[in-house]
Amino acid sequence: MTTVHFTCTDCAQTIEVNDAMRETILETGCPVCTAAATEEDFAVTCE
Repeated sequence: MTTVHFTCTDCAQTIEVNDAMRETILETGCPVCTAAATEEDFAVTCE
């Protein structure tokens, strides 16, 4: 199974996200501090 985590470069929060959440974060920024997000802020891990 593939898991995607978002880590904010401003506030350092890390959260597990699904595809819809990933798209929203890319459009609106970090859900915690609203800092802009880029593709590099997402990490994919395979379990």
